[in-house]
Amino acid sequence: MKNKKKKSALRRFNDWAHLWLGLISSIVVLIVSLTGCIYVFQQDIKDAMEPWRFVEAQDREFVPPSILLDTAQKYMPGKKGTGLTYSNEEGAAAVGFSSFENGKRSFSVVFMNPYTGEFLKKQQTIGNGEFDFFRFIIDGHRALWLPYSIGRPIVGVSTIIFVILLITGLIMWWPKNFKKSEMRKSFKIKWNGSFKRVNYDLHNVLGFYSLLLALIIGLTGLVWSFEWFSNSVYFVTSGGESQPEHSHPHSDVANAGLINSSEVSPLDQAWYKTIALEPNAQGMYMTPHLEDEDDAIEIIAYQDLGSWYNHNTYFYDRYTLEPMRHHGDRFSEASFADQLSMMNYDIHIGTVIGLSGKILAFLVSLICASLPVTGFLVWLNKKKKKAKKKQSHSKPTGFKGRPIQYKVKPITTKEASFSE
Repeated sequence: MKNKKKKSALRRFNDWAHLWLGLISSIVVLIVSLTGCIYVFQQDIKDAMEPWRFVEAQDREFVPPSILLDTAQKYMPGKKGTGLTYSNEEGAAAVGFSSFENGKRSFSVVFMNPYTGEFLKKQQTIGNGEFDFFRFIIDGHRALWLPYSIGRPIVGVSTIIFVILLITGLIMWWPKNFKKSEMRKSFKIKWNGSFKRVNYDLHNVLGFYSLLLALIIGLTGLVWSFEWFSNSVYFVTSGGESQPEHSHPHSDVANAGLINSSEVSPLDQAWYKTIALEPNAQGMYMTPHLEDEDDAIEIIAYQDLGSWYNHNTYFYDRYTLEPMRHHGDRFSEASFADQLSMMNYDIHIGTVIGLSGKILAFLVSLICASLPVTGFLVWLNKKKKKAKKKQSHSKPTGFKGRPIQYKVKPITTKEASFSE
């Protein structure tokens, strides 16, 4: 008997926690889920609406980075390119210009034909430029359109609450028994029921079916929100090792001037070396300008089109062009913990398993956005029901709780004369 009471108390606490944590985080979960739902297909939508991202494939080699940088510099005078990207044989090359001046961030990108270096398009997506819809969406997703120092912790805490809600929701969903009628309620939506019943089933049943993927999306989001969480995931998946700090190899300054860079720049030479090692790469990214004198040249070669996790990173001494290896620089050779860390973004948006994964991420995010709405309506309906029940119980009752009915007896002549 005591165990039964204890279980009942735990269940009541679980229901209470699910209700109030859900109400507290509802607006944030709704915004983050909706914006995430939209952002899943951002690359596909951009590719469909921005034709300058593509070129006609040609039977010739790409031009080296120096030519692209020279072209981009003409459209961004006085600025230094902070990132250079090659795509596949049908994709445009791009040079990005990122800066932070007077407390304001600015970002522009110049698209070019990788076969000729010809200018295609210039965009300014951050700063006093054109409105970038997906930049607006990602700012809402990451920080609720607040300053990142304020918005990101709010999103992070709300994501932790959301993960707790998934667990408490599973406990609430769990059938009381495994009879056929009870199981049907837990796994099927009664579409021909009342609005209250359909709404309850949408919250209960869809919440269950999306639980595992929603949990994965929530946990991968927490990796970016909190460093302690990222370190904890690495510690568990590596079998007790600490996550190494992000660092790069360093060039030996003592070797400055050993190579002749007057004809071919060190970046171009490093690029040619990487091309020889990665003839089938589906994209490359490099930092064209090195800030510190001991910085190494870094070139990332992406193995798959449309995903980012499967990549190899090549480092070269800027003074000798000697290749240098670094922890986790090859996906195929990395440990499980490092591979999982590299895959985090692709798991979060579903690209880790291609188009089907993106569709799943879209649908699960849509369901997650609906849960605060359907949950609020469930709570509202219960609140109205309790208020109505309380109102009916406030009437005087007689035997077995039946309302007392007062009958007015007519006054006879004799009674009237007596009262007088």
